[in-house]
Amino acid sequence: MKAKRFLIGLLVALPAVLLASCSGQEAAEMLVVETGIDPNAWALVPAGEFLMGQHEHVTAVDYDYEIMVTNVTNAQFADFLNAALADGTIRISEDGTDLVGYYPGDEFHGYRHEERIDAGDWPLFPLDEDDTRLSFDGETFTVKEGYHNHPAVYVTWFGARAYCEYYGWRLPSEVEWEKAARGTDNRPFPWGHELARNNANYYSSRDLFEKIFGKYGDTTPVGFYNGKTYQGYETLDSPSPYGVYDMAGNVWEWTGDVKDKQHYRYMRGGSRAEYEHYLRVWASNNAAPQYASPNVGFRCVRDAASGE
Repeated sequence: MKAKRFLIGLLVALPAVLLASCSGQEAAEMLVVETGIDPNAWALVPAGEFLMGQHEHVTAVDYDYEIMVTNVTNAQFADFLNAALADGTIRISEDGTDLVGYYPGDEFHGYRHEERIDAGDWPLFPLDEDDTRLSFDGETFTVKEGYHNHPAVYVTWFGARAYCEYYGWRLPSEVEWEKAARGTDNRPFPWGHELARNNANYYSSRDLFEKIFGKYGDTTPVGFYNGKTYQGYETLDSPSPYGVYDMAGNVWEWTGDVKDKQHYRYMRGGSRAEYEHYLRVWASNNAAPQYASPNVGFRCVRDAASGE
């Protein structure tokens, strides 16, 4: 089934989205940045209450859980695709345009604008999109030069879910995501109460990739905003209270909630294509689960007791 390349959500800055990746691959081939932040690391988020949303609703999470310190990278996603393709968990679609995998389907209510999501194969990752950060020779996926530690993009909700479940994890709920981003002091941004241009990768943030490759820049490597200076560009250390990086800007992140009586899936965190106000921890976006974009990625969560 063909992946849809359009966005349903209301919160995207459309001109930036449409133009955001015009020079991305050329940029990455010339600029390789190692951040020193381990994409295999996990952060513990303890049980407890926090204030959720713009209107500060008291919300409780009654269990400890762990969340990935960074978004899933292209290198990690390529490893998954190669393993899952080899063992038959995922397949190439009949028309050769997508990788697909089985999804058990959603309950359908017949509401206006609701689409059926029936059990069957659904698109995980496009094979016919030139701007993805992976190359495929018909058998093996490899990461394009310079992108190994950038967030995996063009991954549908089905693809993000498949990745997490392959390793025994899950996509975070919106509650889990926001608590990991916000902590318990009601901050509007993961790092605190104020936003500076070198806290995150967002539209016209003037980060290193924008300064070198133009105003639309590119994704930044995971953990880029960690207080280091790269080629004269000084970043601010900008993790969440639990040590989780990139929870504002760079890429929107899929969450695992399947909303009642609708088929849309929700994303959090804003992206490189959004203005400042979309970086607040309560901002959200949504799209159909087969949507794929250069500005959408994901990370996983797991129960604290399941750590290796």
